[in-house]
Amino acid sequence: MSKTHKFLYLIIAAVGFTACSSNKYAATNKIYKQQAETFANNIKSMPPQAQFIDSLRPEIQSFVGSVNFGSRKPNIVVLHHTAQNSLDQTIKTFTLARTGVSAHYVVSRDGKVVQMVNDYLRSQHAGLGKWGNDTDLNSSSIGIEIDNNGSEAYSEAQMNSLLGLLATLKKKYNIPAANFIGHADLAPKRKPDPNNFPWKVLADRGFGLWYDQVLKMPPPEFDPIIAMRIIGYDISNVGAAVTAFKRHFLPTETGPSITPAVRLVLYNLYPKYM
Repeated sequence: MSKTHKFLYLIIAAVGFTACSSNKYAATNKIYKQQAETFANNIKSMPPQAQFIDSLRPEIQSFVGSVNFGSRKPNIVVLHHTAQNSLDQTIKTFTLARTGVSAHYVVSRDGKVVQMVNDYLRSQHAGLGKWGNDTDLNSSSIGIEIDNNGSEAYSEAQMNSLLGLLATLKKKYNIPAANFIGHADLAPKRKPDPNNFPWKVLADRGFGLWYDQVLKMPPPEFDPIIAMRIIGYDISNVGAAVTAFKRHFLPTETGPSITPAVRLVLYNLYPKYM
């Protein structure tokens, strides 16, 4: 089986599994299947559809299929909280075309995991944002929504399932530990999620980085803003970036000011991202 056919098989198999798993969403599952088949047909077409160069004459362009290629793979995982009150409410939101939003996975309060978009496809979960030099996080990441209204604790069953999901994704796609982030990290001017999240628990399991227990005082010339940029934060709005950094690494602190604790943690943390 060729790599192309294997990729198409994975898409169709995932669609088939989803269609059989829930008659409640039969109508939206059908739309998902139709859209996936459209993508599959575009991938199979020879030459690829609408990929010729407009500024060149057709007679000097051709297509020869290489045997050395594969499907695109995600390299970042972005965590969200749903800001809704139930799994069913979130699924409904993600199956309404007018909302324009989705995620690859939703992790329920009781530990159930619902996949809503194939890993190889682009879900619409990140929106406008930036992490490092990446300004299209929807194309490079897997989005995971955690069933939580933003002010409640994350259940043990939910965290266990999330850790299992992250372990699978990290192994399957060889995702670096530094590339497990929150929505607030990539969109600090817009988003606070996941709020009150136990990031250190994830970092201790290899899903994210954390600072050491023993910290050294930074020298006077240390620039915390550059350190945040090295980690990945968009520093076009420094106050928003600092707030997002605190939300992730110093949850007992709030506000946009660069405190001594922020400087101390940044000085220890930023070399881990280099």
